[in-house]
Amino acid sequence: MSYTEEVYERVVAQNPGEPEFHQAVKEVLDSLKVVIDKNEEEYRSMSLLERLVEPERIISFRVPWVDDKGVVQVNKGYRVQFNSAIGPYKGGLRFHPSVNQGILKFLGFEQTFKNSLTGLPIGGGKGGSNFDPKGKSDREVMAFCQSFMTELSKYIGADTDVPAGDIGVGGREIGYLFGQYKRIRGLYEGVLTGKGLTYGGSLIRTQATGYGVVYMLDEIMKAHNDSIDGKTFIVTGSGNVAIYAVEKAQQLGGKVVAMCDSNGYVYDPEGIKLDIVKDIKEVKRGRIKEYADRVEGATYTEGLGIWNIKCDVYLPCATQNELPLEGAKALVANGCKYVVEGANMPTTLDATSYLMENGVLFMPGKAANAGGVATSALEMSQNSMRLSWTAEEVDEKLHGIMVDIFHKADDAAKRYGMEDNYVAGANIAGFEKVVDAMKAQGIC
Repeated sequence: MSYTEEVYERVVAQNPGEPEFHQAVKEVLDSLKVVIDKNEEEYRSMSLLERLVEPERIISFRVPWVDDKGVVQVNKGYRVQFNSAIGPYKGGLRFHPSVNQGILKFLGFEQTFKNSLTGLPIGGGKGGSNFDPKGKSDREVMAFCQSFMTELSKYIGADTDVPAGDIGVGGREIGYLFGQYKRIRGLYEGVLTGKGLTYGGSLIRTQATGYGVVYMLDEIMKAHNDSIDGKTFIVTGSGNVAIYAVEKAQQLGGKVVAMCDSNGYVYDPEGIKLDIVKDIKEVKRGRIKEYADRVEGATYTEGLGIWNIKCDVYLPCATQNELPLEGAKALVANGCKYVVEGANMPTTLDATSYLMENGVLFMPGKAANAGGVATSALEMSQNSMRLSWTAEEVDEKLHGIMVDIFHKADDAAKRYGMEDNYVAGANIAGFEKVVDAMKAQGIC
């Protein structure tokens, strides 16, 4: 049995009931096998892989809060501080009923490599709660956030662990969390990113992940003598990442014909009217089906199946495991040429393999959606320097980082004879930096 197989079996045995974490570890170790086999003796002697797949620290706590009816509610809170070899832990907070320790371990593990790829000094972490902000009043959300931060504040700081937003954690939640941290710790520091512009936030942070996905796609296309102009897109999701991926794709000449949310999808053959989507989602916090009621010629379909619409480019920007093998087969059959992940691991392993085996150029989320965390790190830099860069400056830096990530992944794949295998390339490039830092710092 190979070293990678041994470590994977150990992960499964020691982390039962955590399929997302198992999937993430398998995807990374399988693609790194060529590198690990070459250095197996050295890595074994240091138990390097065993340390790589084990979080440095997991914090779990209860979050009691009082709802508007005066009833005490109790949720679970977590922070997985996965790897700090190249910098303070960095990764989002997710508030969603699906949150559990296994999902956060998967996200923290992925975040370690994603953050490494940015070239910035940030380690990997993730956190959150099974609290659902949907349907809650502002006062209830504030009560929860204050209780959550009361406990979390003991374990984070500008040079220790810097959380950001994720699913269910937007500007409102970040504001309440920051206010409570400042109140408890008496520190005005860059402990959270995604902050409002009036208290240390960065321009372009809201758009960064979505823009970054399209900047990555643009660079892939340039490397293959192609361009975004005139291409037909499907963008899944209708949250922050999806909306700004659509915005940038449209700016560069792409035609986005479909978007979705957890209930179903809309198809607009004339091209999605983004101002209407923004009004539905960002202003009214409604459901995507309302788009079909407001736009003549648009249709709404309940449930799954958005992948059956013909497209050149498919950007999965919703959530993990949203694109199964069935969807991958439909995309290939309809002539899709590019799949670039905007969410964290939205494509299942068998779907990823099928896409790549059938000539689809596929870029994994750890590389393609790194624009959000990269801009968070730029926000940290601005906070540390007590400066605020213009939108143009931040956007230029973001674009440069995404171009650099593409070339790191592309070069690593070519070095090991796997040209156009960006899954392997991204994992190898991210892995090499983290491992070099771990070896330099000894057994810790």
